Amino acid sequence: MQRGRGKAEKRSRQGRQWRSVCKGLVLGTLLTSCMILLYCLSTPQTHFSLPEVPVPYSCAHRPSQLRSKQTTNRSEQASGQTCTPKVDIMFMKTHKTASSTFLNILFRFGEKHRLKFAFPDSRNDFFYPSVFQRSQVKDYRPGMCFNIICNHLRFNAPEVAKLLPMDTSYITILRDPAELFESSFHYFGKLHFEESLILLKDALCWEMDDVLFFKLNARKGSTVSKLTPELRAKALEWNAIDWKLYQHLNQTFWKKVDAYGRQRMAEDVAELRRRNAEMASICIEGGRAVEAGSIQETAMQPWQPIGEKSIMGYNLKKNVDKAHRKLCRKMLMPELQYLTELGVNLWITKLWGHVRDIINW
Repeated sequence: MQRGRGKAEKRSRQGRQWRSVCKGLVLGTLLTSCMILLYCLSTPQTHFSLPEVPVPYSCAHRPSQLRSKQTTNRSEQASGQTCTPKVDIMFMKTHKTASSTFLNILFRFGEKHRLKFAFPDSRNDFFYPSVFQRSQVKDYRPGMCFNIICNHLRFNAPEVAKLLPMDTSYITILRDPAELFESSFHYFGKLHFEESLILLKDALCWEMDDVLFFKLNARKGSTVSKLTPELRAKALEWNAIDWKLYQHLNQTFWKKVDAYGRQRMAEDVAELRRRNAEMASICIEGGRAVEAGSIQETAMQPWQPIGEKSIMGYNLKKNVDKAHRKLCRKMLMPELQYLTELGVNLWITKLWGHVRDIINW
């Protein structure tokens, strides 16, 4: 009896060893092949000279929803002036600055008003960190006009200007450079994200409905590193130029808040928070974000770093009423899934995702 058990254990050990060897061979072969392929595809493409065809002053498709509306700016209210929502936008997407959350706002606004996005082809960025070229835009032809460009790119002003109308609004999000070494679920507060959205809503003549949001791509608290005062000082020293830029624009930001009115800002932020909380109660199972392992629907799984499952996500309530069902799903949808829904073929990004899954196997 013991002899039989010993043979079984030996066979089991041998089976595990063979499985490890086979897994290593398969993993090594796949990784080598995929890395070579990804390197070739990620290498900056040869850019031929494209004919110069001027982009029109405005290329917006303006349906009835974009009719002029009474502005919320008090000085203009007094004069009875109206404004038209601005739809031509260049968003410079940056890391760990709530950019995925703002991207979701742009995706929803663009869909709502049937605007034209300049998307990358086969991936979710414009061959970053290569310098942006308009030939990287999906189905681009000289003279084509776009309303919104918002995926990761290395900014190249002349090339971007050849895609967008002259009246385009250029937007980005800056964060304290030292805090970029941390990525906290609570960085929205540190960014004054809500106040920034209120100012943006006013500048672009948008509605409060257009800037509702849920926090996307936030890390769970246990994966957030905390900087010591010494490391923070070092981080600011290493990023001296970024720090000076941040300080200047932070001062500009608060001047804009003062011009808007502190009391008025407080009231509008409170209204935005109330509306967001209302949508959370309608859309989100449990009313809050959950860890990756607790997300029930594959379509709601956010991208995860290699070897980690640190990015939190949401579960959509099962019995959302018909009036809110589509909006809830769009507000909760991670970036890659939303890009796919908007028609972007992400086969390179998906291939890299499969490589990550093998590594995490």
